[in-house]
Amino acid sequence: MTTLSATDARREFFELMKRATAGHRIYRIRHRKGSAVLMSEEDYESLLETLELLSIPGFRASMKRSAAQMKRGDTYSLEEVLGEEV
Repeated sequence: MTTLSATDARREFFELMKRATAGHRIYRIRHRKGSAVLMSEEDYESLLETLELLSIPGFRASMKRSAAQMKRGDTYSLEEVLGEEV
């Protein structure tokens, strides 16, 4: 994460927005009274979705079990899951 002063961010605002949206860059903008973060809406929505998923009881344990199953090769084909050829 790149940190900028509010003055620099103001001067470079449109370029920062372009980099944030096209390059998934995140910027911390400092001011005397605190800091703010500039990131793309897509990255922000993704972050919120991740936080929501991680707040579900048992989600992390389920993901760990799934990762271990994949590592062991204990998986199903799409056809097996859907019950038809794809």
